[in-house]
Amino acid sequence: MYESYFGMEHTPFVRDIPADRLYESEAFRETLGRLSYIADRQMFAVVTADPGCGKSTLIRRFSSELPRDEYIVLYLSDSKLTPRWFYKGLLDQLGLEARFYRGDSKRQLQQEIEIIRGVQHKKVVCVLDEAHLLEKETLEEFRFLLNYKFDSVSPMAVVLVGQTELWECKLKLQRYAAIRQRIDMYCTLPHLNRAETEKYIRSHMDYSGSSQEIFTEKAVDEIYKVSTGIPRMINRICEKALMYGYQQQKRLVDDYMIKFVVDHEMLRPTGT
Repeated sequence: MYESYFGMEHTPFVRDIPADRLYESEAFRETLGRLSYIADRQMFAVVTADPGCGKSTLIRRFSSELPRDEYIVLYLSDSKLTPRWFYKGLLDQLGLEARFYRGDSKRQLQQEIEIIRGVQHKKVVCVLDEAHLLEKETLEEFRFLLNYKFDSVSPMAVVLVGQTELWECKLKLQRYAAIRQRIDMYCTLPHLNRAETEKYIRSHMDYSGSSQEIFTEKAVDEIYKVSTGIPRMINRICEKALMYGYQQQKRLVDDYMIKFVVDHEMLRPTGT
């Protein structure tokens, strides 16, 4: 639809843009580098951000950059994850049938990781997404899992990824002190600033293959104001604005068009 109208080869503001074409802010690149360090040193990290600020994008890029001849990446995302299903999920990804009891599954996982490290000479990275939804018992399991061989060796790198409340409403509390003390690195992804918002939009438009300058400076100002620099919101606004521009047969998207699609085509919280 609007892609051909604006001379695009690819749809610009979608989630499945190739990892190597994603826009990277300075904070994004810094966090990516820190996670690479965590993977190499087999440490424990926590990554938080507000909804829509790029946690999943970060993990996708992080995973794509780890050499598969050196690393095995295990990924879980389950808000109802219990310790038993945590071990089952990891063992399933390793091609093994988990034993029934949690303690047996834990030992089974540790043995398999020893084989991976000692025979295959690979490092294991476990990423647990949506970690802000997990109960304390499941979060505690990471502490027990990492307390390995009298705490002298870390069997794997662990990355907990979640919304800001994971840190602010859980891990900062005294009842989580034992878990917090095990954390080697804490990272957070901020909102994009105005300049980064413009670069983000331009990066996605470059990916689309369009040779036109479509969004005016004032349109970008309005996009930043409404989205507060949240990439997911930027995507939604830009996509609807391009569709509206196509419907109105406009080659430029200005601030009035942004205001129109925000007021008429987007659900907004009550009172805003």
